[in-house]
Amino acid sequence: MSDAPELEVLTFPSFAELRRRLPRLLAGITVISVGIALSIDAHLGVSPWDVLHQGLADITGLSFGSVVVLLGLLILFLWIPLRQRPGIGTLINALSIGFIVDACRDALPHPHELEWRWPMLIVGIVITGMGIGLYIGAGLGPGPRDGLMTGIAAKGHPVWIVRTVLELIALSAGWALGGNVGVGTVLFAFGIGPLGHWFLKRLHLGVGGVDPDPDAMVGE
Repeated sequence: MSDAPELEVLTFPSFAELRRRLPRLLAGITVISVGIALSIDAHLGVSPWDVLHQGLADITGLSFGSVVVLLGLLILFLWIPLRQRPGIGTLINALSIGFIVDACRDALPHPHELEWRWPMLIVGIVITGMGIGLYIGAGLGPGPRDGLMTGIAAKGHPVWIVRTVLELIALSAGWALGGNVGVGTVLFAFGIGPLGHWFLKRLHLGVGGVDPDPDAMVGE
């Protein structure tokens, strides 16, 4: 049993558990996608991984979402030596989130005024954190990038160090390729971890149909 109940993954959920968890997973992926789209269209800087996605999109001519999907699938191959096992949520995340981001960007406004772009950025960061809480809290498997982080950390490295190193690598590569680095990047780097942690403890589903009391969670 995991020391952090909110991070437990049901690799082979029963039909009843899948029916209970799948709506939360899908809601989380949708919310994350809206958050990413808002932060991109705010043009004030995006998360470290999205800096890399933007840079790759610029040099390949592919859409942002297509890059997210293709890079996610490539990262899944890195799970193999780490002996990470994907869940249903992992595959749905990898194959859908990028395309939902593209669809959201087509539907959202693209303001030029700062008085609109700042709220877009802040709302984007907050609801991205909420989406993380929903999709990871569904317990059906982390996305490719989160799974890479936890797989490396499982080899005996502190999670915060692994996360920092991976995001610095993504940020550096994306910046070199022309990705959008700005104040939003800093806000994401320092804000998304605490936000995701806060939402996860309140939105995750417990094992066996029991939703634990957030105040009793590890680290509270």
